[in-house]
Amino acid sequence: MAEPQVTLPGLFAALTGYQRTGALKAAVDLDVFTAIGEGQDTVPALARRCAAAERGIRILCDALAVHGFLTKHEGRYGLPSGAEALLDRRSPTYAASIARFIASPDLFLQFTTVADAVRRGGTVISQEGSLAPEHPMWVEFARGMGPLAAFQGQLIANLLESDHAPAWKVLDIAAGHGEYGIALAKRNPRAEIVALDWPNVLTVAEENARQAGVSDRVKKLPGSALEVDYGEGYDLVLLTNFLHHFDPAGCGRILEKVYRALKPGGRAVTLEFVPNEDRISPPEPAAFSLVMLVMTPSGDAYTFAELQRMLAAAGFTKSELHELPPSIHRVVISTK
Repeated sequence: MAEPQVTLPGLFAALTGYQRTGALKAAVDLDVFTAIGEGQDTVPALARRCAAAERGIRILCDALAVHGFLTKHEGRYGLPSGAEALLDRRSPTYAASIARFIASPDLFLQFTTVADAVRRGGTVISQEGSLAPEHPMWVEFARGMGPLAAFQGQLIANLLESDHAPAWKVLDIAAGHGEYGIALAKRNPRAEIVALDWPNVLTVAEENARQAGVSDRVKKLPGSALEVDYGEGYDLVLLTNFLHHFDPAGCGRILEKVYRALKPGGRAVTLEFVPNEDRISPPEPAAFSLVMLVMTPSGDAYTFAELQRMLAAAGFTKSELHELPPSIHRVVISTK
């Protein structure tokens, strides 16, 4: 493998990355990609469709073309390969709603404090960071990340062979949008889902379950995953993008509760950013530790070996790591 090389253009690109983020979020907010997909591909047409100034649309779309999110030919803009599927709001695989959370002012603010977070070893925004009770950012997370989670939920449903499964009792911890549990309920008509999260966030899960036609099989369990009684007799417990918020001791306490809630032979399904043992690959999971540094007091992205140790200490007899292409996440399935 070639050694990395730092160049002046590369340094400039890294330091101006926030500008590309701002441009992309603006295009999503203005619905530029959907408008171009509809055929509104000139500056005047886009300005009318997006209710924006022609000068503003021209400069924004040219910047997006520079960064590879649009094409431009003879004054007309187009969607490059992949953009129609991910960025056009009419697409069933639309994923640009994640900008609502990932590019939110809250997260931008967090990343102005990286040096201070490094000095402290954790978030400096507040003592609890993003883990504060009923933090309003999690409602934005639920609404913004829902479409992507629905897609990943289908991947997990495939992995679990949900179409051929028996009746399931499923606990969805930190359910948020509820899409992971909803995916299982849609694929397994005998699955009953218990969605656990803060009351303000569960309103989003309720809406999504109703729209999916499974609200009669999705029940709410409001409260903190650290404090609420999970109940017992579950076939599956979903831990999706949750353990990374805590240090190993905190993860251990949660996993012990999960273990007690499962019936014998039940499984914990952990969806996480799981870096390789070198902690610098794959790029997205490895870099996620920095997000946890600035947003939480002690969270991290854990390797499979670290997760395996925590799961074994909680009592799980076997844990298996699964890739989830094309997702950047990995899934750990652990058996009681």
